[in-house]
Amino acid sequence: MILGVLAIAAGLVVGVFLFVPFVALSYRRRGGFGIGRFVLWGAALVYLMAIWTYTLLPLPDPGTIRCAGVNLDVLAFVGDIRGAFARPGRTLTDPAVLQLLLNVLLFVPLGFFVRVLGGRGIPTALLVGLGVSAFIETTQLTGVWGLYPCAYRVFDVDDLLSNTLGALIGSVLALAVPRRHWGTPKFPDAESPRPITRRRRFLAMLCDVLAAWVLGVAVAVGFQLLLYALGADRAVREGTAANAVAGAVPIALWLTVTLATGRTIGDHAVQLRYTGGQLPPALARPLRFLGGIGGYLLLSALPGAWGVVTGAFALVSAVLVLTTDDRRGLPGIVSGQRLVDAREPVEPVER
Repeated sequence: MILGVLAIAAGLVVGVFLFVPFVALSYRRRGGFGIGRFVLWGAALVYLMAIWTYTLLPLPDPGTIRCAGVNLDVLAFVGDIRGAFARPGRTLTDPAVLQLLLNVLLFVPLGFFVRVLGGRGIPTALLVGLGVSAFIETTQLTGVWGLYPCAYRVFDVDDLLSNTLGALIGSVLALAVPRRHWGTPKFPDAESPRPITRRRRFLAMLCDVLAAWVLGVAVAVGFQLLLYALGADRAVREGTAANAVAGAVPIALWLTVTLATGRTIGDHAVQLRYTGGQLPPALARPLRFLGGIGGYLLLSALPGAWGVVTGAFALVSAVLVLTTDDRRGLPGIVSGQRLVDAREPVEPVER
């Protein structure tokens, strides 16, 4: 139970860090963002974390480790299975049968994901299943690649066979999914403009906020490690310097990107672009920054009661997305620009 929760938590954390790149890739290869495919990739991520936790955790205390044995006898489980079937009524509860079934079932999702998400068939599923299983067994055999003096779990060659069989079964079961959903091919109309919906606009805002938060966390952790390496223990404990840098770096990055391209990172992810208006780009772009993620980040960096103002800013931004005709929201209002699909032809500049 604890390992399952750990796998889900680890999958969610990694998923948060990969969300914006996933959205950007979806818009460039498929023309849009699909919830179903996002959930499927999320399930694959949690599954990979589950394999990691199930096969390696919990790590034992090095002082209490007991060296495990090695089974290199191929098909040794056959005799155990025969013995289980010789005891009617207890076959499915026999440890040998349960271990075999669990080893097979553990790799069924892998074969399924290889076909549906990777677009590959049975031969690839067999190779991937065998490779992943061999990596796991070797990790256990080497005591997590030398972290421990010996293996703390049994290396079993039969696990390679049962795991690979599970991947094969998963690949076969994936045949039930229509072929058009296999893999991540680039759709022929991926570069065609699409309507700007409320969901798409909010997705751009979410990408901006989430990416800025992820960057801030990464910068804060990195800066704290740097201070620790330099021996600034007090600064590490207080965290004030790290928080200041973590707040400034996203602001600087988003300002630079917006001034250079007229679009935020979230706009780039979902293929949006602000255009037109009476103001020159040198003025319209800073206003677009302040009317969107820039204003939110600047207000968030202020202390104390400014948190209320930040919340109000976010609420007004959301309401304006819902009420403006082209979903341009506050950035479009303050810059005087309209919002279009970035894949639309660029308007010629009047001379």
